[in-house]
Amino acid sequence: MMNRVVLVGRLTKDPDLRYTPNGVPVASFTLAVNRTFSNQQGEREADFINCVVWRRPAENVANFLKKGSMAGVDGRIQTRNYEGQDGRRVYVTEVVAESVQFLEPRNAASGRGEDYQPYGDSQRSQNPPYNQQQNQQQNQQSYTRMDEDPFMKDGQPIDISDDDLPF
Repeated sequence: MMNRVVLVGRLTKDPDLRYTPNGVPVASFTLAVNRTFSNQQGEREADFINCVVWRRPAENVANFLKKGSMAGVDGRIQTRNYEGQDGRRVYVTEVVAESVQFLEPRNAASGRGEDYQPYGDSQRSQNPPYNQQQNQQQNQQSYTRMDEDPFMKDGQPIDISDDDLPF
């Protein structure tokens, strides 16, 4: 048997972080995932998929993702049930995430992607947004910002030796 789900979408609202009576963190969120085809009116539709994540990843999701954030979810589908207030059996199907990937800088959803700093940078609030001189320093340090295209250098060919290829 196989039960595997991989999704990429945007959060429809901020994650809801709660704790079980034993103190185990659990976060729930809804992911809007675009369909690959258009409807009869030519519009793209989306599916809204409920997800839940447990323990330390739940705290990370609550701390770093918000409404509009793009995330990748790897997990499994699970159906649970409980007795509702009216006495009827209620069934809930959701994706239990084993891993959640943050697919853009944490401030990109608010439209401020140009002042991206790595998540662990404690000097974030002290640094002004990147300017051209800082970008040149980054290039000299031989790493690339996440939102830069390393292959757009003036249309020049890229020199790759056979030793660099994985095949």
